[in-house]
Amino acid sequence: MIGTIRKHSSWLWILLAGLTIVSFIGFMWKAPTNGGGRADGGFGTLYGREVSAEDYARSQREFYFYYWLHYGSFPDHNANVKRADIDRETYVRLMLLRKAQKLGIHIGEDAVVTAANEMLRSLGRGGQPVPMDKFISEVLAREGLTLADFRNYLRSELTTQQLITTLGLSGTFVTPQEVGQLYDREHQEVSVQAVFFAASNYLANVHATPAAIAQFYTNNMAAYRQPDRVQVNYVAFAASNYLAAAEQKIGKTNVTAQAEAYVNQNGLEAVPGAKTPAEAKAKIAETIVRQRALEEAKVAANEFAGALFAQDPVKPENLTALAKQKGLTLVTTAPFDKAGGPEDFNAPVTFTEAAFKMSADEPLAGPVPGPEAYYILALAQQIPSSIPALEQIRSRVTQDFENYTSTVLAQQAGTNFQVTAAIQLAAGKTFAQAAITAGQLPVVLTPFSLSSQEVPEVGERVDLRQLKQAAFTTPIGRASNFMPTPDGGFVLLVRSLLPMDQVKKTADMPQFLAQVRRARQNEAFNLWLQNEANRELRNTPVYAELMGKSAKP
Repeated sequence: MIGTIRKHSSWLWILLAGLTIVSFIGFMWKAPTNGGGRADGGFGTLYGREVSAEDYARSQREFYFYYWLHYGSFPDHNANVKRADIDRETYVRLMLLRKAQKLGIHIGEDAVVTAANEMLRSLGRGGQPVPMDKFISEVLAREGLTLADFRNYLRSELTTQQLITTLGLSGTFVTPQEVGQLYDREHQEVSVQAVFFAASNYLANVHATPAAIAQFYTNNMAAYRQPDRVQVNYVAFAASNYLAAAEQKIGKTNVTAQAEAYVNQNGLEAVPGAKTPAEAKAKIAETIVRQRALEEAKVAANEFAGALFAQDPVKPENLTALAKQKGLTLVTTAPFDKAGGPEDFNAPVTFTEAAFKMSADEPLAGPVPGPEAYYILALAQQIPSSIPALEQIRSRVTQDFENYTSTVLAQQAGTNFQVTAAIQLAAGKTFAQAAITAGQLPVVLTPFSLSSQEVPEVGERVDLRQLKQAAFTTPIGRASNFMPTPDGGFVLLVRSLLPMDQVKKTADMPQFLAQVRRARQNEAFNLWLQNEANRELRNTPVYAELMGKSAKP
């Protein structure tokens, strides 16, 4: 298990959760490659200095961590990643680091260590740091990244934040009067009545006749298309099967000594969930053995794969025969698509990727690495994209038809109510009276403002942003337009704006002022960034992409 990072620790450096990580040009990218340079192999210049291949590759690896932090996976798992996006973000990051060097911005070792410690805890649960072995095996090692790469990323982010602070200073100047007006706009509450039109209330009015179902299916056939799927056979070499062999090879005495040394150096708090030194040592020893067991599983998988791929001709049936010969369990998955992966077990992304790379000409794959095992795969069948016949999915189509039709009926009722409510309000009736006359139930909502995070009476029926938009764009005393939602819709009556709570405003102002200054600081920095990029990046291969394909350097 991973413990607190201290100065000169060789274990792990991890990013700081509290940082405001900036995405400069809407980036999406792939893992570092040899791309990015000019046709002649050059990488251009920034601030009069050449960009080396090493500079470019390091910046790309830093983006790798950025993407993982924001999206929970690495960008090479995203089919929408483009080469141009990689280049743009890489060069912008290089430009920022060069600018920081020119300004003499330097991040000390203590700041990096502090950032690492804070993020370790933020990634864990219950205030405990994330297990190191899990982070290394499931994040770094699987993508060919090193702890040095990760440390560089963290230092780069800290440098960028200091650069934002320096160059965005002008944005922090804001008058108390302006801040007070902004606070009032964000926090003044509105009193609202609402009538909700839910599709579920109109299901009884839906007539799902066979003809209507057939017509609905015909009109929406594209929505029922199934993606390409595959079915594979596989043999798993699980680390759990090699624990005894791993412990024997390392030596029980050696494992115990390593565990004791780690706990003695890092303390009990370095092992999440451990309540005593003995328990902490046991957990560390288990981690050491499991890591070695995974290495043993890899060796066994490689030996098996060597024998499998040596057979001629290469065919998927060879895996079945060899597994039987070796006394190994052969597993057949249910058909699965690329987006969802196998439903039979929690397969790593690498398993799904390998499955979809196989073909009739190359029906075998592996060893495929995973956090708990290595896999050898054989193609069982490829199932091309198709639209099932109505009879195969009639129950699904029927449910879709009922949901769609009931939603249409709910929205028609809401639209009609908006008209009648406006007429009755003009005649002196109340909103509640208009609702009851229409057979609807008016709901008094808890007062809310633009900064409110929830309105209890609404729940998940309405998107909160849509509710706020309707409330704060409708004149007081008037009913809103009918606002459609995926499940029906709603109509509001804005009763009044409530007076500000001056005591609360006074208490909130210091924090609100800091938030406004940060936002203005980022705006000022982004304006500088745009101008700087227009000038400095014209000497790099990415210039044409930034300025448009018709731009001339």
